[in-house]
Amino acid sequence: MKIFKFGGASVKDANGVKNVTSVLEQVGYENTLVIVSAMGKTTNALEVVIKNYIEKSNELNASVQEVRKYHNQILLDLFEDEDHEVFFAVNAHFDDLEYFLRSNKSPNYNFVYDQVVSYGEIISTTIVSYYFNYKGLGNTWLDVRNFIKTDTNYRDANVNWEQTQVLITKKIEKGTLYITQGFLGSDPNNFTTTLGREGSDYTAAIFAYCLGTDSVTIWKDVPGVLNADPRYFENAVLLNQISYREAIELAFYGASVIHPKTLQPLQQKEIPLFVKSFINPLLPGTSVSKGSDLEPHLPCYIIKKNQLLLSLSSLDFSFIMEEHISEIFALFHQHKLKVNLIQNSAISFSVCIEDKFNNFNDVKSILAKKFKITFNENVSLYTIRHFNEDAAQIVETNKTVLLKQISRETLQIVTKE
Repeated sequence: MKIFKFGGASVKDANGVKNVTSVLEQVGYENTLVIVSAMGKTTNALEVVIKNYIEKSNELNASVQEVRKYHNQILLDLFEDEDHEVFFAVNAHFDDLEYFLRSNKSPNYNFVYDQVVSYGEIISTTIVSYYFNYKGLGNTWLDVRNFIKTDTNYRDANVNWEQTQVLITKKIEKGTLYITQGFLGSDPNNFTTTLGREGSDYTAAIFAYCLGTDSVTIWKDVPGVLNADPRYFENAVLLNQISYREAIELAFYGASVIHPKTLQPLQQKEIPLFVKSFINPLLPGTSVSKGSDLEPHLPCYIIKKNQLLLSLSSLDFSFIMEEHISEIFALFHQHKLKVNLIQNSAISFSVCIEDKFNNFNDVKSILAKKFKITFNENVSLYTIRHFNEDAAQIVETNKTVLLKQISRETLQIVTKE
């Protein structure tokens, strides 16, 4: 069995949905499970809905109707008959969304977030599934929440692997074309959870691991994994082969093509991962599997924007020891601040962190009681794997370097631009 994953860019409009159908016709779709993300920027649009809901804004209904209008236009462009049952199916999902917004009693933002954003994937896969059938690609639509079970850590849920394995292996039959959602799961009370932003890749890996599939293919709008993000670096080069270990390193440092949690389950069963172009589906793309670490072997650039560089020093010039660092990291863990770089000296401690949940101000207030604090907001963290002098010069040119750290294979630089 094969796993295919298509992201939001691949189904952002009717032409995109038609192209996904063409990709399957070209590469084959028998015995395949297709995972599809929300269409285009739907998740962002639903985040506006959530904001309006939480703030009790008069714009709430308008923001919901904007999302409904966007999907309805895609339906009109795909299906000639406006009485086709897909219109009723999609409208039913929107009715469910509006019912939740009227009836929900929970003040938990993260809970509300997961219940609302999930409609992006549910509606997207409903449209794609109906269109596949419409074009003769008979398929079975699955609600992924009936298969991937998690805890109640909304917005970044942890998978219950034992329960998930049982459900997937029991209900997925070989020889069928399935379509389901990425990013989603459900908790013990069957409320929707999400696996973290970009979690659709992780969904593909979960199914692949549980089913022991032949391969996973992530279809992107790029030819494969490049050695740099072409939005920020000129002359980016396609990587033909990456080992699991090297791919995990790149993902850990923030390479955007592969989700960090995706690779471990694939490596455990040595399931190859392919990253290919949905624009040119017959090109080989990039293979992530056993083999050489990197082919071709050259510097790989990774950039993380909107980071925060925090420096702490003791108020009495005493050493910052293990117990201090342990306390600091416990605070970071409690407030979900992700640490991407650490550097310390006798009386100071610096970290580059990612404040995904906007909790830094709370942490700063606590730390200020024991430490002198300085920080820089909106900095960029550059990581260069297999760096050389020329690669470092490319990153440092016309930037203010705030921190630099070098290890055997990796150079990291924090800059203010």
